Amino acid sequence: MALTQVYWDHHIPLPKLTSLQAKVTVALVALLCFCNSYDGEFVFDDSEAIVNNKDLRPTTPLSSIWCNDFWGSNLRSNSSHKSYRPLTVLTFRLNHLIAGGLHPVGFHVLNIILHAVISALMIDVFAILIGGLGRDEDGQRLNLAPKTSFLAGLFFAAHPVHTESVAGIVGRADLLCALFFQLSFLTYCKAFNKGSDRDDSFSVHWVAVSLLLCAAAMLCKEQGITVLGVNAAFDVLLICNVNVYELSQRLLFRKNSLAFSEILSMGLLTRLGLLGLGGISMLYSRWRIMGTGPPAFTEVDNPASFEESILIRILNYNYYYSLNAWLLLCPWWLCFDWSMGCVPLIKSATDWRMVWLLLLWGFLLGLIGQALCSQDSQRRRTLTLGLVLLVVPFLPACNVFFRVGFVIAERVLYLSSAGYCLLLAYSLGHCCSRWTRYKKLLLALTLALLCVYVARCALRSQQWRSEQSLFTSALSVCPLNAKVHYNVGKNLADRGNTTAAVRYYREAVRSDFAAAWMNLGIVQNSLQKFEEAEQSYLNAIRFRRKYPDCYYNLGRLYADQNRHVDALNAWRNATVLKPDHSLAWNNMVILLDNLGNLAQAELIGREALRIVPNDHTIMFSLANVLGKLEKYKESESFFLHALQINPNAASCHGNLAVLYHRWGKLELAKKHYELSLKLDPEAAGTKDNYNMLLRKLDQLKRKTA
Repeated sequence: MALTQVYWDHHIPLPKLTSLQAKVTVALVALLCFCNSYDGEFVFDDSEAIVNNKDLRPTTPLSSIWCNDFWGSNLRSNSSHKSYRPLTVLTFRLNHLIAGGLHPVGFHVLNIILHAVISALMIDVFAILIGGLGRDEDGQRLNLAPKTSFLAGLFFAAHPVHTESVAGIVGRADLLCALFFQLSFLTYCKAFNKGSDRDDSFSVHWVAVSLLLCAAAMLCKEQGITVLGVNAAFDVLLICNVNVYELSQRLLFRKNSLAFSEILSMGLLTRLGLLGLGGISMLYSRWRIMGTGPPAFTEVDNPASFEESILIRILNYNYYYSLNAWLLLCPWWLCFDWSMGCVPLIKSATDWRMVWLLLLWGFLLGLIGQALCSQDSQRRRTLTLGLVLLVVPFLPACNVFFRVGFVIAERVLYLSSAGYCLLLAYSLGHCCSRWTRYKKLLLALTLALLCVYVARCALRSQQWRSEQSLFTSALSVCPLNAKVHYNVGKNLADRGNTTAAVRYYREAVRSDFAAAWMNLGIVQNSLQKFEEAEQSYLNAIRFRRKYPDCYYNLGRLYADQNRHVDALNAWRNATVLKPDHSLAWNNMVILLDNLGNLAQAELIGREALRIVPNDHTIMFSLANVLGKLEKYKESESFFLHALQINPNAASCHGNLAVLYHRWGKLELAKKHYELSLKLDPEAAGTKDNYNMLLRKLDQLKRKTA
């Protein structure tokens, strides 16, 4: 195929920049859009994936990252989400290590930088998809569509649908996946290094590197495997220059089949075989790692997937697709969660929302017709590859291959939006080439659109800076969403406004939302409405039978009411459902200790440490029990082990000092009393014990004098 400048490119009323200038400009726009999120808090899913994720802590073995899911649960557990993203978790751990703790600024800054880098690299991806792999006499790759690729890069850098992926720290998975996705694609392009798009030779080495980068993308987020589909389409449509419409006509009507045999002789079959083999190997490995099968989602997560009627399911899935398309076209109504009643189900073909399905497929079929049947090879290639980049990365979220745990998720559009931006830039270029008299108007509209994008990104990033602003912003977008009301209520409760929290929890529980029932119970318990709290906890368990945290809170309620047997049973249920529920284990040990049942407390403590061997709180509680049983040596061992893990625990130093005091090791007792008081000077009990020890030491000195 002869490589020429893309004919509509020079009509775009933008300056022609060098490659470096274009990339720096796009990166700066990306930074401008999201820089105000740099000092945001940990919000929404950040709590589970980062704040409460033990895999980020230096005390957790690094190997656990490769055995656990994205949220820190063992992959083989039935309660695991099955999202295997160890490379993403590793970057979180590095952030934690560099910052010396959970400081969100470093996490946010890295996300913003990653988006800027990805946006700059998108220029290279767009340039290849639009203009091909042309090279100059020195072998340097030529950008045959500099203005179109630059404009598409600007649209990508500033698209507001990216806010969740950039301003939300857990969006790191989408960013890293996109980065390795790009690198895999660009590396695959390097396999054809002789300057001609149509060439029999290719480098197996670069194809292998591309597969490794695809595997890395998949280890950041499962969506990364879709780069294989983009690579294959690029190979067929651009490297082999296949006219899909013409080829299908020849095959269907048994016309000259020479073209098809020529394609195979060029090595396409070998390359597709390598891509297929690599993809199958990755999927097999992923399935083996997942262990117990796919995750189990509930009806409130994705109600359409639980519909018995296949027709209703198909209609709703397509309605979801149209809503995703609308988010790309008009990213004004953005929400952190679209489940639990936010999008009511379409129950019949007479629903007025069917119009959106017809519009979506009418537009897509028209675009596909233009992409396949156009006589213009440049237009055909750009439209086809733009559609590939739009659709293929979205396939894992489409509910066709497996059920997903959401209705709509803005983060899954991060890669697909690149295809949309390419098509949008092409459309503007095509309009400029057709309507040359209106170039200034088109330029003004383009700049206005970019300004709106930047302003929307800045506003949405501001909303993502705190949970309060994020959750309240969703009330106007998804007023029917139970999870929105639940999170607003939980945020109010955390800030001490329990009266207002109850109102939002009551709104949330209308959807049979288990977490809302549990948190309503927590608030009612704090207001000493014990009977109502108990009923709320039981409702939560009715809607989610395997709910260890709810059993834990129910146990706390029973303990406050001195219903000790009920409390122990509730905490035991929590540990059965979640064996590493350290709070439930620890509360059992403490309650049995307080009741004087030291033998049973010892048995429970030892059982707990077999399951969570590095939990310093259980070691501390068990050490107290052993000390009362006068098993001083074992008690000392557990105290010291707990202090190795958490050396600044004043209570641990204080209780170890009490142990030494009883044991008669007075100098050691004095040392740990002093360490405890240094860490917590206001500890009254420790002060009294320390003064008592000093008097005893003084008496001993007088006797020996």
